[in-house]
Order: sequence, then structure tokens, then C-alpha cells
Amino acid sequence: MALLGAPPLWAASDTAARAAAAERALTEMRAAFQKGEASRLASLLPQVQGHPLEPLAAYWALRVRLDVASADDIRLFLTRWRGTYWEDRLRNDWLLLLGARRDWPTLLQEVAAFRMNDDAEVRCYTALARLETGLVAPGDIAAEVRDTWLAQRAAAPGCAAAAGRLIQAGALTPDVAWQRARLGVEAGRLAIATQAVGLLNPEWVPLVERAYQSPQRYLDDKVTALRHRTKEIVTLALIRLATQDPSAAAEEAAHLRWRAQLTAEERAWIWGAIGKRAALRLSDDAVRHFARADDALLPDDWRAWKVRAALRAGDWATVRRTIEHMGDKQRQDPTWTYWLARALHASGRPEDAAAAREAYARIAGSAGFYEKLAAEALGQPFTLPPAPPPPTPAERAAIRANAGLQRALLAIELGLRSEGVREWQYEIALHTPGGLSERELLAAAEWACERAVWDRCINTSSRTRDAIDMAQRFPTPLRELVVRRAREIGLDPAYVYGLIRQESRFVSDARSHVGASGLMQVMPATARWTARKIGLNGFEPSQITDPEVNVQIGTAYLKLALDDFEGSMAMAAAAYNAGPGRPRQWRQGPELEAAVWIENIPFDETRDYVKRVLSNTTVYAAILTGQPQRLSSRLGRIGPRLATARAPDTDLP
Repeated sequence: MALLGAPPLWAASDTAARAAAAERALTEMRAAFQKGEASRLASLLPQVQGHPLEPLAAYWALRVRLDVASADDIRLFLTRWRGTYWEDRLRNDWLLLLGARRDWPTLLQEVAAFRMNDDAEVRCYTALARLETGLVAPGDIAAEVRDTWLAQRAAAPGCAAAAGRLIQAGALTPDVAWQRARLGVEAGRLAIATQAVGLLNPEWVPLVERAYQSPQRYLDDKVTALRHRTKEIVTLALIRLATQDPSAAAEEAAHLRWRAQLTAEERAWIWGAIGKRAALRLSDDAVRHFARADDALLPDDWRAWKVRAALRAGDWATVRRTIEHMGDKQRQDPTWTYWLARALHASGRPEDAAAAREAYARIAGSAGFYEKLAAEALGQPFTLPPAPPPPTPAERAAIRANAGLQRALLAIELGLRSEGVREWQYEIALHTPGGLSERELLAAAEWACERAVWDRCINTSSRTRDAIDMAQRFPTPLRELVVRRAREIGLDPAYVYGLIRQESRFVSDARSHVGASGLMQVMPATARWTARKIGLNGFEPSQITDPEVNVQIGTAYLKLALDDFEGSMAMAAAAYNAGPGRPRQWRQGPELEAAVWIENIPFDETRDYVKRVLSNTTVYAAILTGQPQRLSSRLGRIGPRLATARAPDTDLP
């Protein structure tokens, strides 16, 4: 406890041995929780009594048997740990269970005390509870349930139940269920489609499954599609075919029978799906396919891909028209604000040039990739903003007295990182409406930095809007090591720092779900190959979490990728994230400005990653050099490898 700057929560007579035993018990309890071993958790819980992390241990012990626990047991826990993250976490779990059981009175009683209020399923169950208990009319909740359900990425039961009830009541039309099914089919999630259609008629589910599994065969068997049900399943089949073969789907969709029998709305979704899938394949046909769909009828994500395809084609008129059809929320995203400004500027008309400057000005700043590019379009290179005044002693003392933050740091330092991160995030963002104030956030970030919990330092400081502390948001741990190693092999240290910040947030023992490890998140096979390549004798995979070894291998691989892609930071970053084979494919076609190329990366994760790495690099360059920086100077143009360039390094993993 002394390490956290707070008094021990145990009595002074407690021994170090008792603390060590409690910490061992916590580690064992986590393993038991992951295995669902209720009896093991119950037997270990007394060993944690009085420890600061007892609320977490008590949560594990009750959560694993929540479905059989009595309401009295649950309320006893909620009362005992009132005000903590673990109280609200268990309440969240209980609310989902109450919704599944249709216990509406208890759900409505408990949801009033739910502070996080960030679970879509809880919101849908709550809406349904209010409807079933007569507190609201169906029309009062229809729009919220519809929007929440259509946005869900899994076939969860709560919103589906609420939507089904509203369809039954006539407050939502069956078209909403078909739209949900179309989104599921296009995303490759059959469970979403069958759940949605099953709300209308369970007997239709086998037809949906057949259309999904063999779309071309299903279409070949259909001569007419006059009935509404048949037309909708034909639409699903054509959307599914688009995910497999956009060209075949385009040929089928152009057939006279479907043009004559399907509605304009159904055809728009079909051509939108074909256009999106062609765009994901970087096909020149994408814009032509999208042109056959009414922008106003397309989902937001599909409109975004229409803009990307138009950018790749240099079709600024389509870029502008499509962005102007986006909903307010999507259109205000910096990505589309920036590209709308570019499209306006491309028209050459003075009135559009003025509108472009206004659009740039709305987003210009230091926050991200497009914010920096917008500022540069206005002639404003990136410079470090003045640091805000540091936290006062009183502000530091207040934040360090926060028991939730104390528990979070202790959990992280004991190896319970995911649990500690969740509690920290709750305390800074959700415990009170609106989260901590800016001064409190700066004080909390400072504390995390002092403890070298860099990810919490960065994420916490990044929540401030006005008081921007770049030293917190972009720390430089291991500065001597990173700068020396980068310069030894001819890398820009800012580029290395920009990549590390995105890969691991400087958590040296970080491990991804695919097995990448350490500061630079190196895969085991890549680490072995790179170690051999650079002559690092005696390398063992267990060394990869050692910061010096990790940086040595990670920077070596990054330099090899950068050289293989002729110095393109964007392509090398894409290769680091997705492997070198993919950016080699993505560079084929027309020569593009790098920002357009990046925006057309088919993988959401890699597209976001490349933007963030290059934006980070620009900030770190300003920190390391003290000079103004331009993100655009790190972009350039991207196209097919020149015939005079050296052959690609096909051994690069």
C-alpha cells in the first residue's frame, strides 16, 4: 500500500506473510473464476478478507453463481461494496439476468441505481420493462430500440426481444427486422439474420439459412419473387453472393427478373452491398456499382465505403455528394469533414473554397490524423501546445485518496491488469456523470505516469479537451534505449515511439490475443526470424518481453519493412500490423496520395492503426526535436512498385 501513496487498509499488526498469502489467493481465484469453480472461489475468499482487492474477490465468488444466488445475497453484496466498480459491475450482470427472466419490477428497481449505464442490452431490457409495466407506450421507445438493435454486432437477446415486441405491437415495421438481417448477412453473421427473421416467422429461418449457405443455388431456383417474404430472402441471397463474388452478384442483380420484381429500396441495398464488397477488394468497378444505389437508403458504413471508392477513383463530385447524404453524426466525424473539405476545394469555385476553409477550421487541431491534416491545409504546422499548470498538492492528495484508483493500481501491479484497467476506467469516466474534471484527470494521469502505468497515464490524460498535457499523452520511457537503437539502424526515433505507443502503450509485458508480446508486440515466429536475420545469437522466445531485446528486434523488423517498401512509413506500418503481403496487394492499381491509400485499407484495424502511428510520429517528432512538424511530409504517394526498384523481400514475415 505504501507504494501507492496511501495508508494501508489492513491493521498495522497484519504481517507481510498475510499480504503475500492474500495475493496468492487472488491469483488462484482469478484462475478459478475463469474455470467457473464456485466451490474453489468460496474456499479462497476468506484469505482475502480485509485486503484492498476484497471487492474484486467477492465479485468473482458471487458472479460465478449469480444465476442461482438469491436476491438477498445479491443485495447484500451491492450494499457491502456500495460505490465501487464491482458493485456496479455485478448490478450490470444482474440486470441482464433479470431481463432474461422477464423480472420487470426488480429490473426497474435496480436499473435506477446503475451508474455505468453503458450496456446496450440493459437499455433494451429497460425499455421493454417500461413497456410491459405500462410506463410507456410502444411508440415512445421504438426509435431508440430500433437504432440500438441495428447497431449491435452480435445476436444478443435483449434488443431482439424488445424489437420483436415492438413489431408485434405495430410500433416497428417488419422492414426493420429485414434490415437487421441484411446487415447480418453482409457482415457474415448468420446468427444475426436468423434471429431477426425468426422474430417474424420461425418457419422462414431454414430459407434464410439456405440462401446464406448457397446463394447462387437459391437464386437459380427462384423464377419469381412476388411475395414479400420471397423478395426479402432473394435480397439476402444477393447480398450474401456479393460477399463471395461481387462480379457474380452484379451480373445476377442486373437480371431483368430482379430489376422488375424487387423494390427500389431492396435494389439499393443489393447494389450497396456489391459496391462495398468491390471497394473492399479495391476494384475499379466499385463506384459504378454504388452509382446504382440511392445514397439515402444505404447504411452509414456502406456510404463510407462509397466515399473511399470515389477517393480512389478521383471522383470528387461523388465524394462530396455522398458525404452530404450522410447523417449528421457520421458527417461530423473528422474523417468525412476533412474529405468533404477536399472535395469542396477540388471544385475550383470561390464559394466552395470558402466552405472548405470553414470545414477545415471545424476540425483543425492536434487530436488526430485528419485534425492535423486539416490544420496543415490552413497553413498551421503541428506545434506542441503549452503545458497546463501541474496538479497542485491538494489536487494530487484528493486523487490519490480515491479508493477505486488505489485498487486499480494495486490490481495492475499484482498482475491483474484487465481487472485493474476496468476499475480505473470506471473511476475516471463512469462513477460520476461526465467523469472526472480536467484537473482531476491530469492528477490521475500524473499518478499513473509516476507508477509507470503508461497506458492509464496516456488514456486518462487523453480525455481532457482544454488542458492538454502532451508529455502525459505522449510519454517517452526508455528514451535513451529507443533513440540510440533507432539511430543506430537509420530509423526516425519518432516513428519508433509512434509505433510503440500504438502497439502496447509502453506496457512491457503486454500480450495480444494472437500472441504478440512486449513493447513492440512482436510475434514469436517474427522474433525468431528477425533475430537470425540480425545475427542475435542465443535468442530465446522468453526474452521477448525484455524491453531491450524487444526494442532491438522490433526496430530491426520495422527497418526491414521500411526498406522493403521504399521508405513509405504508411506501407511499413501497415506491414507491421497486417503482414507485408497485404500492403503489397493494396498498392496495386493507380498511384494515390498516401492519405487516400490509407483510407482505402480494407481492414478497419489496420486503417486505424496506420493513421494513429503516423499521427503519433508527428507529435513525437515535435517532442524530440522541439520543431514544428507536418504530418503530410511523412505521407507521400503510393502506387505499384517501380520496375527499377529492387525486388520485394519475400522472406519478410
